[in-house]
Amino acid sequence: MAKKDKPNLDNIVQRVNKEFEKTSQQLEKLISEAFKQFESLQSQIQEPVKKLFKEIDEMREREMKRFNEELERRMNEFQELQDSLLEKVGMQPRKKSPAAKAKATASAAAADAKQAASKATKAAKKEVKKATTQAKKTVAKAQEKVASAQKAVTQTVKDTDLQKIKGVGPVTVKKLKEAGITTINQIANPSVDDKKKLAAFEKTRGFETWAAEAKKLLK
Repeated sequence: MAKKDKPNLDNIVQRVNKEFEKTSQQLEKLISEAFKQFESLQSQIQEPVKKLFKEIDEMREREMKRFNEELERRMNEFQELQDSLLEKVGMQPRKKSPAAKAKATASAAAADAKQAASKATKAAKKEVKKATTQAKKTVAKAQEKVASAQKAVTQTVKDTDLQKIKGVGPVTVKKLKEAGITTINQIANPSVDDKKKLAAFEKTRGFETWAAEAKKLLK
């Protein structure tokens, strides 16, 4: 009898191994997809940040040029007004030296550049923080999928090994599977259809304890 049971047991082991291999492949696929999403997100983060810094530099250059032009125009207007007033009161207008004008312009330009750089740095930090938060969320979701897949693999292998139920041997396992009872959960929590299938085994020795033993295994 033991020799006849061995091929049946080997078949069960082979089926379980195939199921485990299939689930493992699905798990590997999920992990691979998670890493691809993470790499894609990293690329998506880098491009906007580079673009942002480029736009900041261009904006700073434009603002510096505009500011210098406006400053020079206002300085000329002020100088002309001053000269005109001095001429009206009969005084010789005092011309401001080029060095003094250049110093004033440079000082104002430096202050403006410092302010623009401060604004640009704050904006860049905000974008980087936002991108980092999104990346963490994506990684967390990927980890949840991996954990769920691992749990599914363990549960699948555990739930299909009917021989773990006390009192159920290889021959009975074969008959149960032929009847459509392939998981421990079907014995522990049988549906209406499962109860009809199990009714055929009511006279089998130890049948009355199967449900209780199956529930213990699922805990």
